[in-house]
Amino acid sequence: MVTDTQAGAADASAYDVIVIGAGPVGENVADRAVRGGLRALIVEKELVGGECSYWACIPSKALLRSGSALRAARAVPGAREAATGDLDVSAVLARRDSYVSDWDDEGQVKWLSGAGIDLVRGHARLTGERQVTVGDTTYAARVAVVIATGSAALLPDITGLADASPWTSREATAVKRIPESITIIGGGVVAVEIATAYTDLGAKVTLLVRSRVLGGFEEFAGKAVADALRSRGAEVILGASPSSVARDAAGRVAVSVDDGRVLESDELLVATGRVPRTDDVGLEVAGLEPGSWIDVDDTMLVRGTDWLYAAGDVNHRALLTHQGKYQARAAGDAIAARAAGRALDDGPWGAHVATADHVAVPQLVYSDPEVAAVGLTSTAAEKQGLRVRSVDVPIGKVSGASLHAEGYEGTARMVVDEDRGVIVGFTMVGPDVGELLHAATIAVVGEVPLSRLWHAVPSFPTMSELWLRLLEAYGRPE
Repeated sequence: MVTDTQAGAADASAYDVIVIGAGPVGENVADRAVRGGLRALIVEKELVGGECSYWACIPSKALLRSGSALRAARAVPGAREAATGDLDVSAVLARRDSYVSDWDDEGQVKWLSGAGIDLVRGHARLTGERQVTVGDTTYAARVAVVIATGSAALLPDITGLADASPWTSREATAVKRIPESITIIGGGVVAVEIATAYTDLGAKVTLLVRSRVLGGFEEFAGKAVADALRSRGAEVILGASPSSVARDAAGRVAVSVDDGRVLESDELLVATGRVPRTDDVGLEVAGLEPGSWIDVDDTMLVRGTDWLYAAGDVNHRALLTHQGKYQARAAGDAIAARAAGRALDDGPWGAHVATADHVAVPQLVYSDPEVAAVGLTSTAAEKQGLRVRSVDVPIGKVSGASLHAEGYEGTARMVVDEDRGVIVGFTMVGPDVGELLHAATIAVVGEVPLSRLWHAVPSFPTMSELWLRLLEAYGRPE
């Protein structure tokens, strides 16, 4: 394995593929390329495993799980009587630390070595066609270079914000001590998940949302999450924006809102979107603008080139780890096929493309209640010109849900393309609906006709009987 100390001795022309970024996306691109018979080098300036492993998906879910487990126990008589204490915050943080390996990437580095992927630590830049420079060493790629550097938190242009040392998702998930109070600017997934976790962990949370909570999802989902946060003591302010921010000498933060109020708290989290980490990777070599999102085709090949690929957040197709890994598998296989002179399977749903990015992106928000969705919302489907019908059912009416938790509340919506008789969108909100999401994803990806779904019999008494209730609400085929 090549390391940062061995880089100068490496054969600068020994690689077929060079991947910039060793997060889950970069790891999967390199792995698929190696499995396809190519030699791969991966370059990482931080921790192998990337944002998801240390500052996003893994630590945030570790922080969230304890609270949701306690609420689940309290929703079932018998368990409720046993679950009489509060969360042990130090134990929650310790569990989080174990899942991020105390921010040590030794295990991930060993995985790279076992997969036959070489590693160089340092900042990588494109310095020529198929050339990447790390420090004083330039590496040449015979076939392709892949940019998989991910994205970073967007800091909006708000007076005083930069000087107030705001938190991003990184600080919020890596926290060593839960603040007594926190103001969160934003209403998207990160904002909602941190609000849920911190409320569970004892912080006074204020959520400041410009429009509505979870604006990219069906409206009923965001409303259910906002109502749940309020019921647990969080303040959720809708339709307002921050006008200025200041941190005083004692370290407290004051956020002035455009409606005249001032929100004071110990910490401030900004969760208003993401920007690509492409400002200093040498995009100008390929005629692209530094700091921009990268336009790619469905094999992740950067348009206008025959050697440069971009997978994951940087291409702005779907800023989700699982979609990035999906893109990475397609890209790695496509690179290997092209290198070997094999024909590409690049038609819709082919082995070398990421077709699902366009029509079937599964998303799960680990709030409580959870929000699970795939495909189009009803509004998005109508905007695309589809003739759709939306069918809603209360999940709590399903026997499996009522057994799962006393007073189970939730909603499921199925969006049907009436002309084709297939599901194009599916949204659920309720406790533990995430484990039902993949069935909906298969239905959307497979374009399974509703007439055939009647023959997919759900087991009784499970929450999956939701599918039967939706079909009944839609109507039996004549």
